[in-house]
Amino acid sequence: MVLFFTGCSKIMKETPRSIFTPDYFQTEAGVEGGITSLYAHLRYLYGNGYFINSNQDGTDESTWGANSDNNVWQLDFSGKSTIDPQTSNTGMAWGTAFPDINTASGIIQYGTAAGVSSSIIAEARFFRGFYYFLLVQTYGGVPLDLGAGELQFNTSTARTSVRNTVPEVYTKAIFPDFLQAINDLGDSRIQGGVSKTVAQLYLAKAYLTYGWWLENPNQIPTYPTCARTDPDGHNAQWYYQQAYNIAVGAIEQPSNGIFGNGQAGQFGLQPTFYDVNNGPNDRNSEILLYADHTDQSELFNGGSLSYSTGGFSTDNFAQWFQQWNYATVQTSSSSTAWVGVAGQGGSTSPNAGALNRAGTQPLGRPWTMNAPPLGIFYNTFADKTNDSRYDGTFVTCYRANMDEGGRTAGPLYGANFLQINEGDPVISFLDNDISGVNYSNSVYKSAVGAGVLPGRADFVVEPSHISRNRYPGNWKLGPYRTDAAGTANIGQPNASITRPYNIAKFSELFFIAAEAAVKGASTQAVSGAYANDGTARGLINVIRARAGKWKFSNALNKTVTVDNSTAMIAATPATIDINYILAERSREYFGEGYRWLDLARTQKWVELGGSFTIVDANNASDWNDNAPQVFTRTITPQNYLRPIPTSQLDGLDMSADQVAAYQNPGY
Repeated sequence: MVLFFTGCSKIMKETPRSIFTPDYFQTEAGVEGGITSLYAHLRYLYGNGYFINSNQDGTDESTWGANSDNNVWQLDFSGKSTIDPQTSNTGMAWGTAFPDINTASGIIQYGTAAGVSSSIIAEARFFRGFYYFLLVQTYGGVPLDLGAGELQFNTSTARTSVRNTVPEVYTKAIFPDFLQAINDLGDSRIQGGVSKTVAQLYLAKAYLTYGWWLENPNQIPTYPTCARTDPDGHNAQWYYQQAYNIAVGAIEQPSNGIFGNGQAGQFGLQPTFYDVNNGPNDRNSEILLYADHTDQSELFNGGSLSYSTGGFSTDNFAQWFQQWNYATVQTSSSSTAWVGVAGQGGSTSPNAGALNRAGTQPLGRPWTMNAPPLGIFYNTFADKTNDSRYDGTFVTCYRANMDEGGRTAGPLYGANFLQINEGDPVISFLDNDISGVNYSNSVYKSAVGAGVLPGRADFVVEPSHISRNRYPGNWKLGPYRTDAAGTANIGQPNASITRPYNIAKFSELFFIAAEAAVKGASTQAVSGAYANDGTARGLINVIRARAGKWKFSNALNKTVTVDNSTAMIAATPATIDINYILAERSREYFGEGYRWLDLARTQKWVELGGSFTIVDANNASDWNDNAPQVFTRTITPQNYLRPIPTSQLDGLDMSADQVAAYQNPGY
């Protein structure tokens, strides 16, 4: 680095200490530092609310919520705004991935001189393939040469760039890196870190995605323009078969699963869906890779432990986007006349209401950015009785937490002037529409437009009345802290969430293999802990059988030991198609940031997300709008690729025509 000072003829030369160099990567400390940064930088995307928004909004799982702004509107394609390469959150993947790709290339290129094991270098291989796979799904073809040659570590300040084609990115970068990683990796050396199994999952998924790209059933354009042919001469069916083989091989791997002697492998399915996402059970054996956080240190957490504004940072605040302002619900301090008392917004008070903002998994900080359309409750989660995934995904019952809120000013009363005690339901989202719900009552005023049923103290909301500002929150992603328990302790609800953010799960291997089977891959019986006939139905039924096993009911807030596996398997269609696979993926991974990539891969975005129904509630104060409306999205074939961010284009030292040609068509 060279600094010039005004009026001074001397040049001060500084030795860079905070950037990676070829010499540094040839030391053990350099390789360790590079690998550590690759893990740490996962948090720039995974757990970031704006990144999850870019992969949720505009799909059949999410539309804009009443508190949202242009960050959300422009990705919904429903007429509120237009996607913008300058401000769209879709640029986050580009800005995060390339620095980490370059770091990984430095480790791969120079790290062997440090004498570290090949498995450590393989972790860098995985990360480079991982980020290129994210990029090619999001933008199409991207550059393999960052200024020093294809897949070479770059230290130059090159301001020119050439985008490679989609087949080149897959066959030169993604497939070779994942294959080498699988060859050199074993079990993960750190919990939640890179392993052979996670590399197998991503290679299988990359094969599957590339197979779809080659087949191109709906004639979606690609960019840079190229023939949809494989340089190695394989067709789509070959890649579907490889995806199936790799995924099934990972499922059958002896180190994975629970075996007859009760011995647990490194990875496998949790006994119940509830176990996968329950905060006290974080970092469990189903999670192959996560972006980690901690409530023990702000430095290692990557975010504040007390208050966070959120933003483009390493905070985990994804759940905020999918939580509504539940603390607005009022109860009465009088049992004879309605004297409304709302909850606290993150502090304790002797006058706290019945439902206060708290840093517990069902609650957390509400931003009301992403709202689920009504189809989620009528279609995706139609079975709310046998299938535990509805109860294990949504907060359908918001319970009184007056003690944590610090209330000492006397009792509170809910609908029908019935007393609300600690832990009682304050507002409930009903499983189905029923008769007799009164939304227009003038006595019991929830302040959020909820209804009243005779004999119930809790306010109620039917599925048909779910709106942009009033909907069940995402329980799976909610906060959990070991220092948040106890009376008069609201658990820092405005702080960065300190849970790990799950990126890859063992369960997805079953979905990848099943999707490949639907696309024509030859199947085989699966052996080992998860034995089944290997067909799409057999593979999916492993997941569905698990979904039928109940351990705990969030809605009832009590232990429920029920096994509905037989009913779940019986309800599986005899013939499974892609739409059924996508519906099952939504039931398993709702709101976790999978959906746009799933719909783009299968070219089902317009079919499944092109229209939706929701109670509009144009703004956060529009609580009494209870009329569902149908909205249509205008999605063009070119929208299947996201725009290259303007910040990248502005930095290019190329002609205006070259810069214009660098951008994806339609933006």
